[in-house]
Amino acid sequence: MNESWIQAAAIFVVVIGTLFLLLLLGLLIAAFFMYRADQKQTAHSIRRNYPLIGRFRYIFEHLGEFLRQYFFAMDREEMPFNRAQRSWVYRAAKNIDNTIAFGSTRDLTKPGTYYFLNCPFPTLSEDAATTQPLRIGQNCPTPYDAPSFLNISGMSFGALSKPAIQALAMGAAKAGCWMNTGEGALSKYHLEGGCDIVFQIGTAKYGVRDEQGKLDDSKLKALAAMEQVKMFEIKLSQGAKPGKGGILPGEKVTPEIAEARGIPAGEASISPNRHPEIHSIDSLLDFISHVREVTGKPVGFKLVLGTTRWLRDFCDAVNARGIDSAPDFITLDSSDGGTGAAPMPLMDSVGLPLRDSLPLLVNQLIHKGLRERIRVIASGKLINPTEVAAAICMGADFVVTARGFLFALGCIQALQCNKNTCPTGITTHDPHLQQGLVPSVKAVRVANYHHNLVHEVETIAHSCGVAEPRLLTREHAAVVVDGGAVALNLLYPETSRRLKPEIMEKSS
Repeated sequence: MNESWIQAAAIFVVVIGTLFLLLLLGLLIAAFFMYRADQKQTAHSIRRNYPLIGRFRYIFEHLGEFLRQYFFAMDREEMPFNRAQRSWVYRAAKNIDNTIAFGSTRDLTKPGTYYFLNCPFPTLSEDAATTQPLRIGQNCPTPYDAPSFLNISGMSFGALSKPAIQALAMGAAKAGCWMNTGEGALSKYHLEGGCDIVFQIGTAKYGVRDEQGKLDDSKLKALAAMEQVKMFEIKLSQGAKPGKGGILPGEKVTPEIAEARGIPAGEASISPNRHPEIHSIDSLLDFISHVREVTGKPVGFKLVLGTTRWLRDFCDAVNARGIDSAPDFITLDSSDGGTGAAPMPLMDSVGLPLRDSLPLLVNQLIHKGLRERIRVIASGKLINPTEVAAAICMGADFVVTARGFLFALGCIQALQCNKNTCPTGITTHDPHLQQGLVPSVKAVRVANYHHNLVHEVETIAHSCGVAEPRLLTREHAAVVVDGGAVALNLLYPETSRRLKPEIMEKSS
């Protein structure tokens, strides 16, 4: 028995040794061929001058972003979202303790940092009020009483996977908020969850297009007949890529996505950079009026603000036509908004950030007497209580976030949204990667994130002495600028109809 064991062990050692030698030989052969290939190729100077060794430069460059994220970057250093921001969302989504100890790691002297101005007599719990539903489209045949001030921003089926859409839809229903379809149209997976839906009409008219790519009123009317579809949002521009349409690589255009959008399967889908029929303020108002007339439901538009002079002309045109011609809402995106794929110059350098554009929009609506008619929805990098509360202080009626809910689904900011290789299964159509995302489990996390974010915004409101978040104003917050913190009501003074036009122009 002992001898047989020794023989078996010897055979095992021989086999392992042989396999190791074969592996080593294979690696040497592969290294030789890579060395020769590097010497002969002409595309990469480093690899040509340093055959084989030069390849490590590209490997380390690829691994660098992951090494920085997990080993070298401080909690507040990463972009677009740092570890502290993401960790808050993860804990909120898992509904675990979200308190911190010892002191803040936030740089409270950095320009752009928000402070909330607490009062000496905060609101007691028994005096707190629940935020009530707010009506959008009060003049529509079918207005929408939106239950929550926090909602899910536009993310398309196609950019997002089937289980991600299912989880968001079920989570939105649990949370009592709406879910925007994004420009990728309405799929059966949006409807499965039973949540309120905002249908976004992108420049390619996905889901409501005819064979020529123009708006099909019959399809629009069929959507409006659905109880779950509450509003229609016309997408003019998006924060991460203003002036450019959506980009969906061909490998992501599966038969299901093609069916929902009304496009050929397997072919890259690139939307026009604007609606061909919307070329002026008048044509925009005509388009809004047409969609509202066909659907009978609230209609608004989404944009990232750049030039602001047109805003004054837009409000004047609304007043000239009559206040009923106004959009029911405006969704204002920030230049630092997110996307699955966009050119770097547009993502980095075009459009105004929300902290600058939101008070400009709200002030102009107040000045022109349209503030009560048009609801303002703020969007763009609003994933934590501070940013959400600050947007409400500056005048937003609602806040929507996309990446916040992606983090709630388990997004790790791998920055592979455009490559169909998302390791969490959120932005990929690879079945092997999608299996890691279980919709029923992630839906609970979506609802938890919504609940905890709303709760902590309420906590900020109570600290400022008001009963609920929508009572927050610019007097309740300050922002750090060069030289110190300045209250928002001084930095962005609200206008009124009594102000002279030239004063309004200077403040804008």
